[in-house]
Amino acid sequence: MTEWVFHDPYWLLLLLLLPLAILLRRRRGTAVWVVPEAEQWRGSARSDAPSWMVALVYVALFLLIIGMARPQQVVPQLDYRKKGYDLIIAIDLSTSMYAEDFQQGGQTVNRLQAIKPIISAFINERPEDRIGIVTFAGRAYTFAPLTFDHAWLRKQAARLSIGLIEDGTAIGDAIGVSLKRLRQGRKTEGAGGIVVLLTDGASNKGALDPRQAASLAADEKVAVYTIGAGAEGDVPMPIYDYAGNRVGKEMRSSEIDTLLLRDIAEGTGGLFFRATDEGAVQQAFELISQDAKVEFDAPPPLINHEQFHVPVLAGLMLLGGAIVGILRRQIGEVVS
Repeated sequence: MTEWVFHDPYWLLLLLLLPLAILLRRRRGTAVWVVPEAEQWRGSARSDAPSWMVALVYVALFLLIIGMARPQQVVPQLDYRKKGYDLIIAIDLSTSMYAEDFQQGGQTVNRLQAIKPIISAFINERPEDRIGIVTFAGRAYTFAPLTFDHAWLRKQAARLSIGLIEDGTAIGDAIGVSLKRLRQGRKTEGAGGIVVLLTDGASNKGALDPRQAASLAADEKVAVYTIGAGAEGDVPMPIYDYAGNRVGKEMRSSEIDTLLLRDIAEGTGGLFFRATDEGAVQQAFELISQDAKVEFDAPPPLINHEQFHVPVLAGLMLLGGAIVGILRRQIGEVVS
């Protein structure tokens, strides 16, 4: 169904000034007691434009204001379907992600800062995909449901920060919540989907065992790609005081359960990557692109046809006609 909308509706507030202008014009006049013999100065021939010319000016102003509000004809495409992936990115936000064992642009960054480009790549390079975000630490939560509104998703991803959730690493719960979001967004039974799990630790919390969660994913034809972020062994960790101010740095032990992450990936048809490998992330994207695509219904894209030129051109023509008429009348009065 075709609809009409205004792209900049606030310009329509100027329409309120037109009745005020008409009222003031009707009440205008020069009082004789203010300006002596003013009527004689104006002469017997009124220089005012005739009412039809004034009406043209008001109509022209009305049309120009409508044009400035940018009327648009919104036409949806019918029978529109998209083909793409259903992707959930599960992101570890435990405090171990503070470890500063990555280099970016010659500067040391923590693990979350290194992972954010991965998130951005999923959002920016997959315009046809529905993507959602699940965050986890000691528990798992839906941060953003499946959506193809990638502009909104990028804004949400920018808000990711460590410490939003109680500490820990609940890998099983992260997979479980991801499966739930995929299930809720599914249009076809058994359509499957993909989970990309980013973590830097070993599972130590949560109600769902990671391998049990992987078994559920395999049953639902969901491939889980796992990425282990960061180095193992002693890594530099920042130290913060109670006020949240950074006061120093110390070395702490880091352990990534690569065996678990590999088992989860292989058991679900995914792959395991280490984020310390420069080509691992790009390789993951290439392999994900080879997986079966999921066709799903999507709200039809809305095509906006600009129509502001119609009222603007009509308004300019009427205004030009009124000005020409007024000028011709004034010239005629001067000649006569």
